[in-house]
Amino acid sequence: MSNQILPQSENRKKVLSFGEILLRICPDMDGEWLKENKLPFYVGGAELNVATALALWNVPSAYLSAVPDNSVTREIIDYLDKRDIDTSPMVFHGDRLGLYYLPKGKDLKNAGVIYDRANSAYADLKVDQINWDEVFEDVSWFHFSAICPAINQSIADICLEALKVASSKNITVSLDLNYRAKLWKYGKEPINILPELAKYCTLIMGNVWAANKMLGTALHDDLKPTEGYAKETLLQQATDTSKEILSLFTACKAVANTFRFDNGKGIRYYTTIYTNNELTVSEEYVSDEILDKVGSGDCFMAGLIYGFYNQLPVSETLNFATAAAYDKLYIPSDATTSTVAEIEKRIIR
Repeated sequence: MSNQILPQSENRKKVLSFGEILLRICPDMDGEWLKENKLPFYVGGAELNVATALALWNVPSAYLSAVPDNSVTREIIDYLDKRDIDTSPMVFHGDRLGLYYLPKGKDLKNAGVIYDRANSAYADLKVDQINWDEVFEDVSWFHFSAICPAINQSIADICLEALKVASSKNITVSLDLNYRAKLWKYGKEPINILPELAKYCTLIMGNVWAANKMLGTALHDDLKPTEGYAKETLLQQATDTSKEILSLFTACKAVANTFRFDNGKGIRYYTTIYTNNELTVSEEYVSDEILDKVGSGDCFMAGLIYGFYNQLPVSETLNFATAAAYDKLYIPSDATTSTVAEIEKRIIR
């Protein structure tokens, strides 16, 4: 199946990711961090995880966030620069960097996540502060996630502002429908915000439950829980959800869904993408034990962008993205550290 998402003429321009840069603080669960005075941390944020993976995979990658201008953040920016991420669009203002705390091995959806992001430099961005015409020079792809508009109305408005400029420049846009219940605290629900943003998106990724909650797509009555259903039933739901998204949002050309279920201490994982009137399904990956769930979905998103950016066939794109996401489950940082060659060894053939 051919790849029609990114025009060939736009190849080798930059992929720009937009979102909040965060420090993830990782206390262990038994208090050893207090006894040893050691508190591991990782530089992350959903969109930065995508930008980091793309740079590692030799896709020209740029990143836009906002940070206070101090010695710590300058070191972080230097750290990103050394990983071949173009940080020139970065905004320096405000007083603090966003943090979140998550015990080792826990999922972001776990109740144990603690956010410390209020009044961060990113959260304090305002409409008209970013010159999007300038930022989008030499950019062919813009990526953001549903975490961005979850922060406050101002960031939601900035996302819309960016999307309108991106659309006027025929820039490909990807959206990750990642839902964080603890972030939607400013009086709006995702369904009030995301449909307006999705109108401008070329590639939408998430899962069928997130699409239901954030875009209002229909969910079969027997699929309200998220566990224990036949794969055939879930694949039919993926097809139906994808078709509905494509009909509702005419700029969209492809819809990807992930299915990740607990399997003891491990997981069962497979994915789909619907484009060109056809559902492509990945192989199923099964693991008895994993290391870190954080960033797996971001790695899948990055894998999709990598495949479409490089004009790979749809099946190859999905296979690479799925293997990249599965591989990330064994890496104890927010972003992947695996090369293209290492990920290709993971692909089930």
